[in-house]
Amino acid sequence: MNQIYDNWSLWQKLLTMLENQFGTKSEFILHDLTKDYNHTIVDIRNGYITNRKIGDCGSNLGLEVLRGTVKDGDRYNYIVNTRDGKLLRSSTMFIYDEQGKAIGSLCINTDITETVHFEEYLRQYNQYNLPAASSPLPAPASPESPREREASGSRTEPEIFANDVSQILDFLIAEAGKLVGKPVSKMNREDKIRFVRYLDQKGAFLITKSSEKVYEYLNISRYTLYNYLDFIHKESNGSTPSPEAED
Repeated sequence: MNQIYDNWSLWQKLLTMLENQFGTKSEFILHDLTKDYNHTIVDIRNGYITNRKIGDCGSNLGLEVLRGTVKDGDRYNYIVNTRDGKLLRSSTMFIYDEQGKAIGSLCINTDITETVHFEEYLRQYNQYNLPAASSPLPAPASPESPREREASGSRTEPEIFANDVSQILDFLIAEAGKLVGKPVSKMNREDKIRFVRYLDQKGAFLITKSSEKVYEYLNISRYTLYNYLDFIHKESNGSTPSPEAED
């Protein structure tokens, strides 16, 4: 299989089966990752859950797989907090072509907000705790900051569901700023390289016109940004070049 449309009727039948089996509290999304990342959704059922539709963009996790930062992006049964306060139980499976390149993904998001609240209500109403084997679902941990993730070596990122890929870029820029821990006016060259390295690892530069937004945000030239990226890529390949002076 070289594109998801090679088995299009199968994907349609699968999504229809899932939709009918699990009902309206679960969202099912099929992404074509060969498209511009701002328009990867080619089929979606119950899109009201994340407020997305056909033609909208993928999440930040897909960018990391396309960038190659994450080799096995499949994740099952993880918890996502949405911007509008929903609690989702999610799974993501990537689809690869014969050369091992990611060409699509199938995602499931089940809204468990009400059932978690109801579970807590029943526990308080009954005033009874079941044995440890039946302990309640723990509350999702607070997301680590980029600095904490870097220190711990964790690759898990909060997943961002957006209608426009520029929202994902804004999120990644904000996360890079948290990682550096300084306002742009206080950043030196090493800080800015660290900022750009984070964005590169997260696949930010796969987003159309992202470079322009980043060099304007950092108050550097296009040439300097590309110089930083060249330095970062050479560094990742085992060489340690010195970045050229900024213009």
